[in-house]
Amino acid sequence: MSTVSEERYGESIVVRKDAGAAPHVAELVLDRPEALNAVSSEVAAGLAEACTALADDRDVRVTVLTSSNDRAFCVGADLKERNSLTDAELGRHRPTARAAYTGVLELPMPTIAAVHGYALGGGFELALSCDLIVADPSAVLGLPEVSVGVIPGGGGTQLLPRRVGAARAAELIFTARRVEAAEARELGLVDRWADPGEDRAEALALAARIAGNSPVGLRAAKRALRTGWGLDLRAGLEVEDAAWRTVAFSGDRTEGVAAFNEKRKPRWPGE
Repeated sequence: MSTVSEERYGESIVVRKDAGAAPHVAELVLDRPEALNAVSSEVAAGLAEACTALADDRDVRVTVLTSSNDRAFCVGADLKERNSLTDAELGRHRPTARAAYTGVLELPMPTIAAVHGYALGGGFELALSCDLIVADPSAVLGLPEVSVGVIPGGGGTQLLPRRVGAARAAELIFTARRVEAAEARELGLVDRWADPGEDRAEALALAARIAGNSPVGLRAAKRALRTGWGLDLRAGLEVEDAAWRTVAFSGDRTEGVAAFNEKRKPRWPGE
């Protein structure tokens, strides 16, 4: 009996779960291979819908964002579609696009992007919206938006400086240049390296390791990390204390302490 389940959101987004190989891990698949996963309005709507469902799924402890195309993670906005839009249509499309990127960014569980090939513009922003980025040597990253008369609009101007610092982010955004794998690793654009073609496997293995920990603890730790961004130390410590309190009086804390003392694996209640 298969342990793999799949649910499709629109034509181009798939949520896959394998309860046998990776329990409590969801794979969020960009599945528009014929267009190198270019983010059309249809892709954006499906991604937002999938993220809403994942956010409500208490069984999922880690989400891994992957691509079904072996040449690219995602090449960003669908510029062919954009070229056909009037200004009014582009304005109406904006909330849908924002919902896709914020949907990934605001997932309450840890998230990992598995990147190979091109991750450009909105594609790189989807990766930046995840907590961790795993990449293989084929990865090519960049935010080229100013070269086509726009700016990063999926969080890039805010997320990239948080990862590499303001000056480095400014250089990358202002020049619109592509960063190949070796330099991306040196600059800290990726967090973990994978062998060629192994970014998905490496990301799923990392997700499985993370998913063995307390689901209440994981969500609280992510909330403290994300909410504390940009705050001064005193305010950040208040954020941490509030998150600690949600875990300290939970069933997961009771089970975790008991399992440690009984020298066994925890059976997390997730509450």
